Amino acid sequence: MLNITRLLSPGKRGIRLVKDPGRYRFSGRKKPVVVWNVTYRCNLLCQHCYSASRDGEYRGELTFQEGLDLIKDLADYGVPAIVVSGGEPLLREDIFPLIETAAKKGISVALSSNGTMITREKALRLKDSGCYYVGVSIDGTREVNDAFRGREGAFEEAIRGLREAKKAGLKVGLRFTITKRTIESLPYLFDLAVDEGVDRLYLSHLVYVGRGRKLSAEALGPEGIRRAVDYIFDRTEDMLKKGIDLEVVTGNNDVDGVYLYLNLLKKDPERAREVYRLLERRGGNSTGVAIACVDSFGRVHPDQYWTTYTIGSIRERPFSELWEGDDPLLKALRNRKACLRGRCSWCSFVDLCMGNYRERAEVFSGDLWGDDPACYLMDEEIGGKDTGEVRISAG
Repeated sequence: MLNITRLLSPGKRGIRLVKDPGRYRFSGRKKPVVVWNVTYRCNLLCQHCYSASRDGEYRGELTFQEGLDLIKDLADYGVPAIVVSGGEPLLREDIFPLIETAAKKGISVALSSNGTMITREKALRLKDSGCYYVGVSIDGTREVNDAFRGREGAFEEAIRGLREAKKAGLKVGLRFTITKRTIESLPYLFDLAVDEGVDRLYLSHLVYVGRGRKLSAEALGPEGIRRAVDYIFDRTEDMLKKGIDLEVVTGNNDVDGVYLYLNLLKKDPERAREVYRLLERRGGNSTGVAIACVDSFGRVHPDQYWTTYTIGSIRERPFSELWEGDDPLLKALRNRKACLRGRCSWCSFVDLCMGNYRERAEVFSGDLWGDDPACYLMDEEIGGKDTGEVRISAG
């Protein structure tokens, strides 16, 4: 996740999920944020769902006691934050005591929801339980959103839930996935975020997993992504000039940071150098490093999208042991520069991006260490394979 608002504005303060993990490459000193999919069950049928959830029973999901044991292990291990997700996490009846337990143990807890089940009572219970942030997914205008979500009225229900969360005193945000069919709604999402007074607008690039795998043809090409990201940068700068307090972040494409740097280099070299240093400390894609996922059955994955690869089960070994263990993929991800092929292997900015999303490369081409198709930078921008030109420097 890249905080565009903060990168464009020195000293800008806004809500943050966790402290900056810095240049951490699994040093043993910092621990990952854990996305915990507490249930796969969902009341909607979203076309881009990475878990391909449905509204039905999933037998064998973690029990309440197993959830408590997981939270204790995460707290003892030093995990700073849990993102409670699904499916729709509010369909889990014991969600509030689970959140409360994590919060009391010093773990920051955020809720990722479709918003349709957030009533006034549930919003107040979330607040009382210690949840500090609620992110609600919207796919565009009412018509676009309801078509994507598979249910008429889902838009109104989600906005109502967002408002109830805000009234309860929770930090709130809107989440939006960029595809060919939703891109025209991008300006509308900015307007909606401002009108609703949310704290954060999270703009996600598509990752081709779950039902999203079927949407790979709906992913924007390089030119389309550039236009979308240009709009995001321009709109964020405009809001900063107007004093609008909205934090804009992008997700699932670490190239955005490099592209922002290149844009700033043309008009504000001093700020560009500072952004370069911030991106360098951030360390690029954090899959298997500063982000982890535990699914509703207790299986541990490198991140919330890579559910086709299982590191192990917390029913057999604690998360902390699995994450500190000798899993071959985790080892490779934590030393991925030596594994990358294609353009990534000679890119001048590999330290800022770390090859982006490996699961997207694997789904797209079958080559785990090949090019991520979501990289939209041109060869001459990343150094030039033939010339060997390194375009920039942090100095």
